[in-house]
Amino acid sequence: MKKICITGNIGSGKSWVCALFESKGIPVFYSDNEAKRLYYRDDIKKVMTERFGNDIYQNNGSLDKAKLSRIIFSNPEARDFVEQHLYPALNQYFLEWAEQQETPYVLYETALVFEKHLEHLFGAIILVSASESTRLHRVMLRDHCDEATVRRRMAAQWSESEKRKHSDFIIIHENDEEDDYLLEQIVKIDSCIRFLDF
Repeated sequence: MKKICITGNIGSGKSWVCALFESKGIPVFYSDNEAKRLYYRDDIKKVMTERFGNDIYQNNGSLDKAKLSRIIFSNPEARDFVEQHLYPALNQYFLEWAEQQETPYVLYETALVFEKHLEHLFGAIILVSASESTRLHRVMLRDHCDEATVRRRMAAQWSESEKRKHSDFIIIHENDEEDDYLLEQIVKIDSCIRFLDF
């Protein structure tokens, strides 16, 4: 099974691009969504409560996301601890999921493929690209937050220019109204991936 990563910095519009790939029958593994589910797996839950205490989960059993966010954004050691347990489990689940698919290839969606050094898992990497001003506008509108908040989140990611150097394909997603241009790019990349041997 060909495993392709699709990435892009915050606000690039990669979720919409993924949806268009899905409309062409290509399955997408949404890493953030799957990672959130892993917090409820018994082995992960055990290490989380041992490290952070039982109240990292609320009385109804749900993860206290606000508390965990405060901890990992203020404590790099705690963030490393969570990632050391979460990412191997996530990557193993992805590999198992990929082998169950019956399509020419699968997509793994993540914003942090380079930051987390996951490139080795994939035959190719697609970068969804948009200007900084476009990405700022999208996130401020989507998350109802100010520019400073978005820029702090942007600072945690590699620059787009650096990601371009390490990507095999680039999709330009500057205008939310131009689905025809997006589809044209996706069709070309889809054709390449289907016929390339990784």
